[in-house]
Amino acid sequence: MKKGEIGQGVIGDTSFPDRGYIEREDGKVLIKHAIPGREVEYRILKRRGERGEGRVLRLIKPSPLETAAHPCLHSGICGGCLYQTLPYPEQLKLKERQLVELLHTAAGQTFQWDGMLGSPEPEHYRLKMEYSFGDAYRDGPLALGMHRRESHYDIVTTDRCQLVHEDFNLILRETLRIFTEAQIPFFHKLRHSGYLRHLLVRRGTHSGEMLVDLVTVSEGAYTAPEGQEGRAINFSLLLTQWKDAILKLPLQSELKGILHTVNDSPADAVINQGTEVLYGQEYFEETLSGLRFKITPFSFFQNNADGAELLYRKVADYVGDTGGKTVFDLYSGTGTIAQLVAKTASHTVGVELIEEAVIAARENAERNGITNCSFIAGDVLKVLDELREKPDVIILDPPREGVNPKALSKLVRYRVPRMIYVSCKPSSLLRDLEILREGGYQPTRAVGVDMFPQTPNVEAVCLMSKVQD
Repeated sequence: MKKGEIGQGVIGDTSFPDRGYIEREDGKVLIKHAIPGREVEYRILKRRGERGEGRVLRLIKPSPLETAAHPCLHSGICGGCLYQTLPYPEQLKLKERQLVELLHTAAGQTFQWDGMLGSPEPEHYRLKMEYSFGDAYRDGPLALGMHRRESHYDIVTTDRCQLVHEDFNLILRETLRIFTEAQIPFFHKLRHSGYLRHLLVRRGTHSGEMLVDLVTVSEGAYTAPEGQEGRAINFSLLLTQWKDAILKLPLQSELKGILHTVNDSPADAVINQGTEVLYGQEYFEETLSGLRFKITPFSFFQNNADGAELLYRKVADYVGDTGGKTVFDLYSGTGTIAQLVAKTASHTVGVELIEEAVIAARENAERNGITNCSFIAGDVLKVLDELREKPDVIILDPPREGVNPKALSKLVRYRVPRMIYVSCKPSSLLRDLEILREGGYQPTRAVGVDMFPQTPNVEAVCLMSKVQD
């Protein structure tokens, strides 16, 4: 096995999230974005001992599992959906096997596996999309959509995406048309020139309400690309023309707001450095489990509403009877879980880093008539030192990177009988479980919830019980 070598093989075992292995006489080759049973041609990128890492050059033969009738037009091109060629039942089987193997690595055989819950809607389920402006190839025409697989720069115009409501695709196409005809350049990450950065679209599955946000550099920070230095752009008129074009679209959704957000940061991320309302309001609403939630452009909210209801029902099951108890909901976002468990709890305390989300959580609790919730803006690690209230139950729903190890060390000192860990990245859960077990907690029940059909991602809910001293 040598670096640069080109080989062929069949992908065998896979592990979370999308890793597969090709067995050779001289060792194993790790393949990213793998589906078991695919025969591929690959190039060795690196080698360590009897293990190598390879990159797929071409698909020789699909896996016997790949029998889905109508995969997306963009399948295999954009970096979003690896599993669209698999029928949905096969996706669930694959995710369940990978998740159980991962949890057994962390918890042994001691926990009760409660199965894999599939999404009620495996397509058209996403509430939010962050599209990027760019080009499909170097110095090519303007594109708007998702990054090409294994590329930091090339953009695929994903205007036939099957994960979203058709209104998303209509808005994407019209936005691309407007700025292509106006010859407006995208913000080039390396040259730091151009104007257009992202298009953010959010829609409530149950409410049918929609929000659209164009993200650009500020007018003052705009630098013209090479060859366009002398060209004047009326940015105010341009935004008005874009807004008017979106308002004329035959949308099925109720368009609640059209926004413009400024982001002059060099980072390739959607960062809010100031938002202007071009039409309507800066939020929309969605309903979950009988409660109504206000959602702003940048506040966290689960991206699969029907799947979220399944997830929260399982969280409530693991939480158990909260009558007369105090519940900590850490990394609480817009306060969804906190409000759901507050129905029977004495008091719930939500802690969230993003202040905008905390403001929305407080407003949500008020509009839902919930008075026994408190929401605190701040880093969980620091807020734990300031809280004087002691919890009876702790719920953790951290971002993808998991919980700060120092925060976990503080949490185990509360010695609550149970913690419920909601993980959107089970490999981070694997790391955090080691710390929790060292602190005297043992995983006793776990379930998988497929919040991300067509992709390798999956959520896990794990009940951690305090081991008797």
